Amino acid sequence: MNSSTTTSGLTFDVRLSPQRKTPQQRAALLDGPGFGNVFTDHMVTIRYTEDKGWYDARLEPYGPLSLDPATAALHYAQEIFEGLKAYRHPDGSVACFRPDANAARFNRSAHRMAMPALPEDLFLGAIATLLEQDADWVPTQENSSLYLRPFMFATDVGLGVNHPSRSYLFVLIASPSGPYFSGGVAPVTVWLGEDYTRAAPGGTGEAKFAGNYAASFLAQAQAVEKGCDQVVWLDAVEHRWVEEMGGMNLFFVFGSGDSARLLTPALTGTLLPGITRDSLLRLAPELGLPVEEGRISTGAWRDAAASGELTEVFACGTAAVITPVGRVKSADGEFTIGDGSPGPVTLRLREELVALQYGTRPDTHGWIHRIA
Repeated sequence: MNSSTTTSGLTFDVRLSPQRKTPQQRAALLDGPGFGNVFTDHMVTIRYTEDKGWYDARLEPYGPLSLDPATAALHYAQEIFEGLKAYRHPDGSVACFRPDANAARFNRSAHRMAMPALPEDLFLGAIATLLEQDADWVPTQENSSLYLRPFMFATDVGLGVNHPSRSYLFVLIASPSGPYFSGGVAPVTVWLGEDYTRAAPGGTGEAKFAGNYAASFLAQAQAVEKGCDQVVWLDAVEHRWVEEMGGMNLFFVFGSGDSARLLTPALTGTLLPGITRDSLLRLAPELGLPVEEGRISTGAWRDAAASGELTEVFACGTAAVITPVGRVKSADGEFTIGDGSPGPVTLRLREELVALQYGTRPDTHGWIHRIA
């Protein structure tokens, strides 16, 4: 056992796995890993209690967690998570894209779920500690990366519900991953979900809260039954204002060429404030693309597509980056966006963002954090 980075007064104890994969074994696993199916040799854990605060920060072999059957998170879903990526750059180094933004959002989610804040330098230190040991797991293949999943859950033992948990476990795991959608940058077909609601005003929609995703599975299954790839969530009150696609934010492109402009649903407390979304809000104007945060109804979406005013639609998020939307289905019929293929604005924004993430464009925003 030896020590690593010290952050917020904590030193990470490094406990290396005695069963680390050989280079040959790792290469085989990195050959077409899919998404979220393969995991690196190690994980990071940090514990919290009201009396001690954060303590016992360590890197240890990846493996099962031992939980009492009455652990609070298993019964009352007090659990949050984040998602970000580490990229292999042309010079061989490893970098993360805006991890400080993920750290900040993690704490906003924690606040909404009555959980303790994790100091941001401890969040970043956990990533650095893991990547110092598992950097060889960052793929070199095109459109591949190391997906990082930090999460935290309540660990009190007992079934009382009169107060939040007084103890928590933070865990960071990593998974080498290829493209999120196996078809690459191919347009998806979406279902306008009018039967189920993802989030309501005052709810947990803007938190990256595990229960939000569990509540989405039935609507997603309905979308698949209707021959669609993803569900589009509508507002909880009128069921006509567009909010998100699955777990991704949406952008609408009006016009083309020099007159192209973008609209994305405004953050109302029911939408997840995506870091990819925020990045595009900053990048688009730099590329001469005006962007507005506002509202669009399902009727306006259909009418603008029919008139040709709406030329492209795409979704964005950490896992899939940017995904074009080609066709929309609902109980009232279906319609196509443009000619159904990825549009030039979508592809241009994706190219720019991916180039930044993989280090083939200059980083003028200070978004790239070199780790290893």
